[in-house]
Amino acid sequence: MYKTLSAVLAAMLLFTTVDIEGQQQYAVEDGIYALASDPGIQTLFAFIEDMTPQLRDELIELNEIPAPPFGEEQRGLRFAEMLREAGLSDVTIDAEGNVIGRRPGRTGQRVVAFTAHLDTVFPIETDVTVRVDGDTFYAPGIGDNTRGLVVLLAVLRALEHGAIETDADILFIGNVGEEGLGDLRGVKYLFRNGGPQIDAMIAVDGGRTNRLVWGGVGSHRYRVTFEGPGGHSWGAFGRASPHHALGRAINEFVRKAPGVTGSGEKTSFNVGRIGGGTSVNSIAFESWMEVDLRSGDQAKLDEIDAVLQDAVKTALAEENAARSSGEGLTVTVERIGTRPAARGSTDSPLVRRAAAAMRLFGVEPDLRLSSSDANHPLSIGVPAITLSRGGISRNAHAPNESWQDVDSHIAIQINLLTLLAEASY
Repeated sequence: MYKTLSAVLAAMLLFTTVDIEGQQQYAVEDGIYALASDPGIQTLFAFIEDMTPQLRDELIELNEIPAPPFGEEQRGLRFAEMLREAGLSDVTIDAEGNVIGRRPGRTGQRVVAFTAHLDTVFPIETDVTVRVDGDTFYAPGIGDNTRGLVVLLAVLRALEHGAIETDADILFIGNVGEEGLGDLRGVKYLFRNGGPQIDAMIAVDGGRTNRLVWGGVGSHRYRVTFEGPGGHSWGAFGRASPHHALGRAINEFVRKAPGVTGSGEKTSFNVGRIGGGTSVNSIAFESWMEVDLRSGDQAKLDEIDAVLQDAVKTALAEENAARSSGEGLTVTVERIGTRPAARGSTDSPLVRRAAAAMRLFGVEPDLRLSSSDANHPLSIGVPAITLSRGGISRNAHAPNESWQDVDSHIAIQINLLTLLAEASY
């Protein structure tokens, strides 16, 4: 599908005399051509390909250590061991659970973070045993994002194998809290006041090799809870019902939300979970829903947020007005997740370097917005991108998730080149 090592080297020779579809501009401008032409780096390309059997074994081992939301500790401990085994001596686990391995640079004046999240979306009781069928691996979390952790190990091992020095320090980080209600807690903790110096970040997440995320799709997540006195469905009939109020709120929201989502920047909404009540013949005393709102534009995200807030207020007023007895309902709207919508620049050096690395392997970059760990650093002005873990991922976040080992070394080589260019090899 993509260029082999020999094809890459042949293409680089052509760059010296021919500008093929603008590739020379990318390669020379960002130093990727000179970097990939280095005999030492060319040796690492082959080393990465030879590492494939080991990486498959490590993929299975790590995946079979459960890492549910807020339960990443055991996987983190093993990942820390693997970083040490791969050559790092300075490996720590911070108070939030992030595993941080520092590879010192020549000066260390800049620090580049190379990250992949430890957690999966699956609860602790999920069977995460890996089934292998040829080149395809089946298990919850196998692609998202166990494979990302393996990419970090592969790049680290390649650097150590080649005794490669960079000017900047590189932090190899297995971070917690990317999925669901984790709310980017790991990355937010890394960038806290008093946290480690990080001048740029490259996250490894997502499937297709050409995926280059340069901006963050923001999200607001809410838990909306209506509460009331409850009672018997017959004897207390006429009291306000939290379930009825919730139904009114959902109806009002989905009726008005298309006024926001129907034009402009893509914006989405979803009522993901609902609950409450005690029995079929009881008026609920509590009814709740969890709602996910998303957009790549913060103004649109705030706009759809306002529609939700108004729908909840309207539903509360209507249900209380409709009651013929009893006390009125109350409602609580709790923000349970915030990912800022933030963008870097498609013309930034970090994005151009990643795009140039992709083109060297015949991969045309798909520059896109997505929701990833890069959201937070981008929102505070730190250059950040998200690159692919390679191979072919299918059915992410589903029990039948799979990852197929097709040209998976290419993504590792792209990550390596991008990281070395950013860390000033």
